[in-house]
Amino acid sequence: MNFLFISDMEPKNRKNLWPMPAPVSIIIPTLNSAKTLGPMMAGLFEGMSTGLVCEVIFADGGSTDDTIKIGDELGVKIISCTKGRGTQMANGANAARGDWLFFVHSDTQLSKGWADIVLDHIQSNRKAGFGKLKFDANGFGAWFVAGWANIRSRLFGLPYGDQTLLISKQMYRSTGGYRDIPLMEDVAISNKIGRQKTALNFTATTGADRFVNDGWFRRGTKNLGTLALYYLGRDPNQLSHRYHR
Repeated sequence: MNFLFISDMEPKNRKNLWPMPAPVSIIIPTLNSAKTLGPMMAGLFEGMSTGLVCEVIFADGGSTDDTIKIGDELGVKIISCTKGRGTQMANGANAARGDWLFFVHSDTQLSKGWADIVLDHIQSNRKAGFGKLKFDANGFGAWFVAGWANIRSRLFGLPYGDQTLLISKQMYRSTGGYRDIPLMEDVAISNKIGRQKTALNFTATTGADRFVNDGWFRRGTKNLGTLALYYLGRDPNQLSHRYHR
């Protein structure tokens, strides 16, 4: 893999507006994620080159492919923990040293210019932030599902984890952080944050495999049903079985 991780080197293009140490830890939950790590990490590089990112953390849930090897080659910090996205992200947050935590899924690519947008936000705002969702697929289904997700997140303050989450460590701790649940960990923390979050002007393009395999309408309907059952008090463990079958 032709990628050089240089978070500990002096950035060449650091903004004069940010003379302090790099403030952001990027936390990525991984599980057999080798095939998506190259494009994802390449997109993160601008955060290191501008002095925004102090570290990248793989919170790994027991990968058996080349995920750990790739992480070692890139020089990221690797945290091994129990499988489960909420558990993994919580462990990554506990190990992070940045004042801001940026949670990014392993199949997500950030649009060019995201680092400047994040930097401008943390210099002027203490709210949590999230990106605009897009899928790495074409067609009406991809457009409609992503469009609805972006409307939902803006109108109801309910972004999903695919849209990333940028949050100060102070706010993260005050919410209790990510819960150790197998599903809906993103909804749970979003509810804790409440209205103290805002949409940021970058795009998070995420993998569409599950939608393509299941069908856009079927998967979208199942997701909405799962969300409704969660708000009705259904156990997340039961919802996880429903979601993954």
